[in-house]
Amino acid sequence: MKAIFKNIFMTFSVTAAVGLTTTFAQDKSANQLPTEKDYYRIVTLPTPEGVELEVGGLALMPDGSIAASTRRGDVYIIQNPYMLNGSLPYYKKFASGLHEILGLAYKDGALYMVQRGELTKLVDKDGDGKADVYETVYAWPISGNYHEYSYGPIIMPNGNMMVNLNVGFDNEWWRGKSLVKWRAWSLEIAPDGTMTPYATGLRSPAGQGLIDGKYFYSENQGDWIGSGYLMELNKGDFAPHPAGLRWAADPLSPVKVRTEDIYSRVNPRFNDPEGKIEDRDPNRPYKTLYEVAAEVKGMKLPTVWLPHSVLGTSTSSMVQIPNDDKFGPFAGQVIIGDQGQSRLNRVFLEKVKGEYQGAAFTFREGFESGVLRLAWGNDGSLFVGQTSRGWGSKGQKLFGLERVVWSKKTPFEMKAVRAMADGFEIEFTQPVNKKAAADPDAYGITGFIYKYHPVYGSNTVREKTHIVNAAIVSEDGLKVRLVVDSLREKFIHEIRVDEKVTAVEGNNPLLHNVAYYTLNNIPDGAKLNVPKRKAKPAHDMSSMPGMNMGGKTTPAKVNTPAAGSNLKKNQTTKPAAWTTIDQTIVIGTKPGLKYDKDELTVKAGSKIKLTFTNNDDMPHNFVVVEPGQAVAVGELAMKLGLASTKLSHIPNTPKLLINTTLVGPGSSQTIYFVAPTKPGKYTYVCTVPGHFYVMQGILNVEK
Repeated sequence: MKAIFKNIFMTFSVTAAVGLTTTFAQDKSANQLPTEKDYYRIVTLPTPEGVELEVGGLALMPDGSIAASTRRGDVYIIQNPYMLNGSLPYYKKFASGLHEILGLAYKDGALYMVQRGELTKLVDKDGDGKADVYETVYAWPISGNYHEYSYGPIIMPNGNMMVNLNVGFDNEWWRGKSLVKWRAWSLEIAPDGTMTPYATGLRSPAGQGLIDGKYFYSENQGDWIGSGYLMELNKGDFAPHPAGLRWAADPLSPVKVRTEDIYSRVNPRFNDPEGKIEDRDPNRPYKTLYEVAAEVKGMKLPTVWLPHSVLGTSTSSMVQIPNDDKFGPFAGQVIIGDQGQSRLNRVFLEKVKGEYQGAAFTFREGFESGVLRLAWGNDGSLFVGQTSRGWGSKGQKLFGLERVVWSKKTPFEMKAVRAMADGFEIEFTQPVNKKAAADPDAYGITGFIYKYHPVYGSNTVREKTHIVNAAIVSEDGLKVRLVVDSLREKFIHEIRVDEKVTAVEGNNPLLHNVAYYTLNNIPDGAKLNVPKRKAKPAHDMSSMPGMNMGGKTTPAKVNTPAAGSNLKKNQTTKPAAWTTIDQTIVIGTKPGLKYDKDELTVKAGSKIKLTFTNNDDMPHNFVVVEPGQAVAVGELAMKLGLASTKLSHIPNTPKLLINTTLVGPGSSQTIYFVAPTKPGKYTYVCTVPGHFYVMQGILNVEK
């Protein structure tokens, strides 16, 4: 076996060498601003031919090698993953024949992994590098629904293991259900197989980890979940999704919340334990999660929200940065992945009134596939395991394994944002230009939150622009205290810093100029007595990517006339002048970010009626763009920032010809349009962030 792998690796020698040279090359002009890769470089590990390394789990082994499990049911031990002295890694298959492994941990000479229906222990008894024992530690029921993913384990300080279980779906593809016992629960499992239900309210808990020795998990947007988030989870907690409450009355359950506690408070007119509430009317009264939590004892709020489409679309693993200097200036903070946008975000946490809260920032983008699993190497680098099959991601490869290596240079960043009694304090990694940083107009703060309702996701709601009354710079130039009017507890606060606030050394602007602070509690303490300022028109920062200064964004003109006709781009009523329709088209979706038709054919200038039906478990739209412009239009949609969902991810660009608005799971929209008059191969695409790279089809326009 060793000889076979060595022969396979020989084919990678040139590729690996070229990849390393390209990754570490420094070819910048003197005037070019630094980018993420100047501080945190991505090194790709080559994979042997025939190995489908769709990483579902990563674990550091005692000898420094990395164990990687795959969604296809294999476990590999990767020796020399650091590629020392230019040599290649060596892959050895440790176990196989398992079912969708979405987590891996090492403990006391054994690997523990979660496959679809059980927690399994793998042991190599004879020392030949292969598992001899496949032992079921604990098994849970499964219904067979595709969405019943299982994650873990995370090994707790007491030696027990945490496992999280996804919701499933029945005939309603978008409505999360606990079809069998303990689905939507977090389970604590002892090494002897004793299981204790720990908490519920989970929907799609793809990430989990220990932060300061406390158990946290990450959630993904969906029904009842307005956006992804990071949450500390304690025994007996109820997180927002009510599906798992089906089992809350079980004698083993520590959860005191009941299904009727939620449904009766979301809208008093409805009390439906089966979850069949229809809430598609945007004018229907709604509550926010914090309003319901204030009435329901035991209901938990997110520790830090990760705004959907802004900081990602599919929140995944988290790891805490070790308290050393091997990974830059952010020791003790949290790195959290996003599968859909193939990126890493960073989270700063602090405790206020006994609860964690904090700020989220962009950290590193550009991975080759969807980021799912993270593990520290013994050299302080971060291994990033990736997969996109069926889920889609900005990174275009189906799988990948990469390392993030700090260059030993410190980026100019917001190191931390802390809540104050009268605003926020920003700490920087380098001293700032004091004059620029002392200008209150250099900062924009917008508060917002999400709906808590039984449909998929949420727009941002209750937006409010907050006036910065003063910006007080510390003597050493490393901190700026912002005195801010009328902050609101339980709201997310977008904090933007103008590019004129630069570092003293190098005069560079911030590498990332936006933070999202979840203000669960306003701390006690002295408030500064500064004059109140009047609101001023926000200076135009909207040209910057994703900018949403003062709650204002350049609107997407979704109803401007479509090219070649007097119709709107989103024409939802039959034009009065049309006496006939030349062609009627019905198109839907399939799982895996796909339309159910890869091609459509129409005649140039013909009158078309098209109905788009979304059969998937997540929102999509149908957008026709100029030939070859699908990705360009999708990337413009990503720059809409917080307004993206509200604008249906439709940017204002002439490259976009025709569109539906965002269509939720189980819904449809009919549009009318005149086909382009110029024959050619146009593209239809879903412009939801992360989707547009893969969810495309061809609109053939013929004479």
